[in-house]
Amino acid sequence: MKSSFRHLLRTFLAGLLAVLPLAATFLIILWLGSLVYSLLGPNSLLGTVLVALGLGVTGSVWLSYLIGIGLVLLGVFGLGVVVETGVQRGLSSAISSALQRIPLVRSIHDLVTRVVELMARREPANKDGLRSMSPVWCHFGGPGGAAVLALLSTPQPLTIDGRLYHAVVVPTAPVPIGGGLLYVPQEWVKPADVGMEALTSIYVSMGVTSAQHLAPAGERSVAS
Repeated sequence: MKSSFRHLLRTFLAGLLAVLPLAATFLIILWLGSLVYSLLGPNSLLGTVLVALGLGVTGSVWLSYLIGIGLVLLGVFGLGVVVETGVQRGLSSAISSALQRIPLVRSIHDLVTRVVELMARREPANKDGLRSMSPVWCHFGGPGGAAVLALLSTPQPLTIDGRLYHAVVVPTAPVPIGGGLLYVPQEWVKPADVGMEALTSIYVSMGVTSAQHLAPAGERSVAS
C-alpha cells in the first residue's frame, strides 16, 4: 500500500515539475501583460489621450484607442523619416539647449537621453555615460563572500574616507529597471563575463536562467 502511494506521489511530483516552468512562464507573461495594460491601456493616462485622438472618427472607445495608436505610430514613423534625413538635428539641438536652462527639467532630460543612448548603443564605449556601464560581480564581505551580479556605473573609482570605492547599481528582480545604488570597496568588485542581455535575462527570470549564462556546477544542488 505504501509502495503504491509512493509511486503515485512520485508520478504526481514528476508531472508537477514538468508543468511548473510552463505555469511560471504563463504567469510572468500575464503579469507583464497586466502591467503594460495598466500603463498603456484605454483607462491609463496615456490611453485616454490615445482614445481622444480617435474619438473624432468613431464613438467606440476601443476602436478610438486603436485609431489613436495608429496615428501615434504614423507620427513616430514620420519622425523617423525626418531623423534619417538629418533635418531634425538643428531643431533637436535648439530644444535640448532650451531644456538645459531649466534646472529640474535639465536633470530629467539628461537622464532620459542617456538611457535612450544606452538602449540604442549609439554612444561610444569610451565616452562617459550610461553606455560605459558594465556587468560586475560584487563579493560582499570580500572575495569569497556573497556574490551579487550588478552594473558598474563608471570604471573610475571614488575616494570615500581615504578608501577606494566603486559605484554599482544592483537591479531588482523580476523588473531590473529599478534597483539600488551602492558604493562598494574596490577590492570587492570583479568584472563579470556576461553581457547586458544575460544580466537582464537572469534578473527577469529571478535567477532561473542562471545556468544558461553562468558555468553550472554539475548535478550537485542545494538539496543534495
